[in-house]
Amino acid sequence: MSTAKSRHSVKQEVAKVHRANILENLEHRLQVARSRGDQELVRQLEKEKEQIS
Repeated sequence: MSTAKSRHSVKQEVAKVHRANILENLEHRLQVARSRGDQELVRQLEKEKEQIS
């Protein structure tokens, strides 16, 4: 594998992991908002999740 392809592969993997981390964090924030009964925050976070997904 060439260095350019290797770099591209690493960048793709980093982007994939970064996106997964963002979604995991967002899911945690949703759970907390739901447990607190903060429906406005739940709506905002669900909208954000739709935009990311």
